[in-house]
Amino acid sequence: MDSAPSYRGPRYPAEVISYCVWRCFRFPLSFREVEELMLQRGVLASHETVRRWCATFGQAYADGLRRRRPRPGDTWHLDEVFVKINGVRQYLWRAVDRDGTVLDILVQPRRDAKAAKRFLAKPMRRQQRVPGVMVTDKLRSYGTAHRELMPPVEHRSHRGLNDRAENSHQPTRQRERATKGFRSIGGAERFLAAFSGISPHFRPRRHLMTAAEHRFEMTIRFTLWDHITKNIGLPTQG
Repeated sequence: MDSAPSYRGPRYPAEVISYCVWRCFRFPLSFREVEELMLQRGVLASHETVRRWCATFGQAYADGLRRRRPRPGDTWHLDEVFVKINGVRQYLWRAVDRDGTVLDILVQPRRDAKAAKRFLAKPMRRQQRVPGVMVTDKLRSYGTAHRELMPPVEHRSHRGLNDRAENSHQPTRQRERATKGFRSIGGAERFLAAFSGISPHFRPRRHLMTAAEHRFEMTIRFTLWDHITKNIGLPTQG
C-alpha cells in the first residue's frame, strides 16, 4: 500500500492546498476558476498547480473521510450513465448504499454483461462482502452479472426503485460541465474516485434538517476535514 502524500514538497501550507482541493471537489468550478479565486486572496497558484494538488492529495483526503464513515448499508443500488471522455462516449458505473454513500465507480466503454460483471466484482472486493439486496434498473446485463457472481443475493430490478443511484450522478454532471468533460478514462476514474469520497461529505441531507441542525452538522464535518487534511503524511501513533 502506498504511503500517504506529505506536505514536505509543496511551498504552500496545508491550509492553502486543502482549501483549493475542497473548492474543486465541492463546487462545480474549473481549475482556472479556483486559480482566480485564490488570486483574489493574494495566493499565486496556477490552474496547473491546483490540478496537481487535486491529483496528489484528493484521494488521500477521500480515503481519510471514508475510514471515518459508518459501515455501508446492506442494500446496494447500481446504475450507469454515459459520459464524454475526449469526445468519446463512455459509461460511468456507480454503486451506492441505501444512504447514497458511493461504494465504488468504474468507467468502461460498454454496458454489456462482461462490463456489468467487471463492475459488480469491484465493490465486492472493496467491501469484502456481498450485499443483502441489489437494486438496479432494467438493464439485462445486471441480471447476468447477478446470476454469475452473487446468485443468493436478492435482485430487485425496477427503474422506480433506483433513485438513490440516479441522484448520485447529479454532482458528477455538474462537475463534468464545469471542466468541459474529461480527457482520459484513467484521469476520469482518478478524479471521480476522490470526488465521490469528498463531495458527499459536504452534502448532508439538508432537506431533513433545520437551519440550526444543518449549521451544527456542517461544523462537525469541517472540523473532521481540517483534522484529516492537516495530518496527511504524518506517522500514525501506535
